[in-house]
Amino acid sequence: MADAALRLTALAEEFLGEKLPVRIRAWDGSEFGPPGAPVLVIRNRRALRRLLWKPGELGLARAWVAGELDVDGDLYEALDLLAALIWDRGTVDGEAVHPVRDPKVRAFAKGLLRLAGPWIPPTPPPEEVRRRTGSLHTRRRDKEAISHHYDVGNDFYELVLGPSMVYSCAYWEDGGTLEDAQRDKLDLVCRKLALKEGDRLLDVGCGWGSMAIHAAREYGARVTGVTLSTEQAAYANKRIADAGLADRIEIRVQDYRDVRDGPYDAISSIGMAEHVGAVRFREYADDIYALLRPGGRLLNHQIARRPERDESAYHVDDFIDAYVFPDGELAPVGRTMTILEEAGFEARDVESIREHYALTLRGWVANLEKHWNRAVRTTSAGRARVWRLYMAASALSFEHNKIGVNQILAVRPAAGGASRMPLRARDWTASATARPPATA
Repeated sequence: MADAALRLTALAEEFLGEKLPVRIRAWDGSEFGPPGAPVLVIRNRRALRRLLWKPGELGLARAWVAGELDVDGDLYEALDLLAALIWDRGTVDGEAVHPVRDPKVRAFAKGLLRLAGPWIPPTPPPEEVRRRTGSLHTRRRDKEAISHHYDVGNDFYELVLGPSMVYSCAYWEDGGTLEDAQRDKLDLVCRKLALKEGDRLLDVGCGWGSMAIHAAREYGARVTGVTLSTEQAAYANKRIADAGLADRIEIRVQDYRDVRDGPYDAISSIGMAEHVGAVRFREYADDIYALLRPGGRLLNHQIARRPERDESAYHVDDFIDAYVFPDGELAPVGRTMTILEEAGFEARDVESIREHYALTLRGWVANLEKHWNRAVRTTSAGRARVWRLYMAASALSFEHNKIGVNQILAVRPAAGGASRMPLRARDWTASATARPPATA
């Protein structure tokens, strides 16, 4: 066989009903497609078997993670072109297409079968989450999910995230660096929470301690941070000790549901609520509400998806569930606000920072690509490939408004419904350099 690329292109174009916008380079050395286009590299026929055994996103993801599928050229351009052909073709007038009943799908599958080689189910790459048991979002299962995502090595995260060690959407100004933007995001959160000397701050999902350190050092807050990741906690505690802030910050390996030492003056939840899940989100809102003093503020920073026409049909992304965020769920921002208000909060401000996350993800991808060999040595080639694909595809999703990210500032009302907020509360819109000097 020396014409696999041509045969695959013909199969794909017959199935799609249009020209394939990428070149294909096959395992037999053949290459075919439009000159100058990104090249989809199929290094092994096993990639086709993965697609046949697991049609759709999961089969493609397994081939990518295993190194059997790659892109030669601009990854973002290739994903953009392929998304329009693959991921965006699953519905007609809003209704799902049933692939087994589609004769084009059956013909495409038969053609792949002739090229795929032995009809043996390939073993999933070791980076894939194995079968999970038990109810969603129990303490045990949540801890396992967090460990899969975060306990892959602090050295790996240092390479990807850079010196800030902040793993959430940054807040950009033109010409700024990733580190500048992450510092500005942390400061934005502190200003929205109106932190001042001596305030008690609970940082839910505290990561590697960056928010806690910023709030204690720049605003004089006394901070408790909780995480389910033992590696994160160890790293955060070392940073805190090195910064001389151990008297102001406590980091715990603890589930937020087990925090009992309120009330707190303020709570930050930055990129954590995506792990909570729909079945637990009201419980999360109730617990956070109970931990705040009357007049205390919550800053909930959370990725949001677009509402479905039929919410019961919502399906968690197969690739992300299997390789990135096991059991993670996204909710529309309106649903998040409704549940927070059902729990007793008053929503005071919502800021969409969707475009900022696209810039952040592109910065992380650039870091990973720059340090690729070290990243592979630190974790595994498969894990590094998971992260490169996940972050690049996510950047495009934010750019194309498929998903968003929002900061919701909410208040636990005081007696008589008082918010204890100034009439003109948006002082945080001033730049970080314009705020008063820290009193700590």
